[in-house]
Amino acid sequence: MDLLPDVWRQDYWLPPGVTWKDMEQLADSDRPLPQDLLIALPLALGFVALRYVFERFFAPPMGRCLGVRNRLQVTAAPSLKLESFYTQRSRQPTQSEIISLMSVCGKTQRQIETWFRLRRNQDRPCQTKKFGEAAWRFFFYLTAFVAGMACLIDRPWFWDRSECWRQYPIQPMERAHYWYYMLELGFYGSLLLRISVDIKRKDFKEQVIHHLATIFLLSFSYCANYIRIGTLVMLLHDSSDILLEVTCNLTYSGTNYTNFHRCVGNAALM
Repeated sequence: MDLLPDVWRQDYWLPPGVTWKDMEQLADSDRPLPQDLLIALPLALGFVALRYVFERFFAPPMGRCLGVRNRLQVTAAPSLKLESFYTQRSRQPTQSEIISLMSVCGKTQRQIETWFRLRRNQDRPCQTKKFGEAAWRFFFYLTAFVAGMACLIDRPWFWDRSECWRQYPIQPMERAHYWYYMLELGFYGSLLLRISVDIKRKDFKEQVIHHLATIFLLSFSYCANYIRIGTLVMLLHDSSDILLEVTCNLTYSGTNYTNFHRCVGNAALM
């Protein structure tokens, strides 16, 4: 029991020369508090609803403008036995399973292999859905980057990194930076909520770990009052994610840069 107070020794948690009494000088409205993070949940739900509206009404016409087209697919011929095997056992049967299916269905090996290939192609996500997801992320990252620049460009730590640690941790938090943090946290929370219904890619597990790690780092840096350096890191990541999503969108449109420039030109004329 005597060791419990040592956990909160100020030299473990605070920079040299700073005490817990110094931290109490900041009013609750001027410093990050753990309970502030609770607002991230309704924000995440709001992002989920906003994303649905975007992907339902805005992404499809944008995709058509950029030349996004779904690939023509040949559907597999109806077969109750093969469909049952496909849904209940395996999407990629082994050689021995194919031989067994040949005797059951009365088909050749080539016919069965072709059927499974066509059936797997039917379950692949269409290009328009991929484009909608990437377009949503692009518009968020672009909006977040512009908003981040607006609230950081006139701050001293934007130009001088040493200002991030001046008088830390006794640094009042500005309201604009609070909302910058909460919106980023709410967005990544929405990605985690939607990941089970989004297109399932090969790196699904890595995506889950990435979202959880991002939410943890945002929450920890907020509670520890790493607001200044945290906002710079978020701004840097948003800028790179913009380029990543632009590349994805152009790939889904067949890298048709002519259509891209035409669409941008039409939007500018409007």
